[in-house]
Amino acid sequence: MATAQHPATPTVRKGVPPLRAAQGNEFLFRKLHSLLGIVPIGAFLLEHLLSNFEALKGPIAYGDQVKFLNGLPLVRVLEWVFIFLPILYHGLYGVWIWLRGKSNIVYYPWAGNWMYTAQRYTGLIAILYIGQHVIRQRFMGVQLPEHPYAAFAKVQQELANPWMLAVYIIAMIAICWHFAYGIWLFAAKWGITPGEVARKRFGYACAAFGLLLAVMGLWSIWAFVGGKYPNVPEDPRPAVSLITAPSPSMTVLG
Repeated sequence: MATAQHPATPTVRKGVPPLRAAQGNEFLFRKLHSLLGIVPIGAFLLEHLLSNFEALKGPIAYGDQVKFLNGLPLVRVLEWVFIFLPILYHGLYGVWIWLRGKSNIVYYPWAGNWMYTAQRYTGLIAILYIGQHVIRQRFMGVQLPEHPYAAFAKVQQELANPWMLAVYIIAMIAICWHFAYGIWLFAAKWGITPGEVARKRFGYACAAFGLLLAVMGLWSIWAFVGGKYPNVPEDPRPAVSLITAPSPSMTVLG
């Protein structure tokens, strides 16, 4: 008796899925990595963009903002606990995840693979840029915690180099993309947007939000190089004269 032969089930090779579960300690490490990308790193990014937006008001307004931030209580503790250490963990662990993962954008150009690859490269750009930016602006040259009104001139002098200007522009776009897509990933991984429809709609919102942040960042860069405030001195505040006019009640004795 002849038996019916069922055609072999075709093997579907998938690309890198955008959402992958981890096991054991890796699950906790990945959850921490995901959470830190939103709080406190994402919150700091928003604060940093808003603070830089003050540059559009001029060097003195920008210096006032830098002075305010450096005058916060326990600012150095806050700086390390909520900025430097979280960025180090998020960046280094992100690189480790990248080295262990694979993407198939050449053979399987699905959206998930392209987004995965873009997220990794923009993350690498972000960590390299942030590293050099912190070293150059925080620890080299004029010390801004002691001289906050020199902040505008310090950034302006750095952006006078066309190569550094290009670095700032590329990094700004990359960081805003990385954060916007990171919000989408966070919502999907933490169960905030269950289902494909919810994720798709939230994806549009994240894209619009990332575009808004990028525009704000690029606009802030324009404040330093646009020509409205050329050659700003290290202390743009007007000089205070020590010479006082004689009081009207004073009489001159002859």
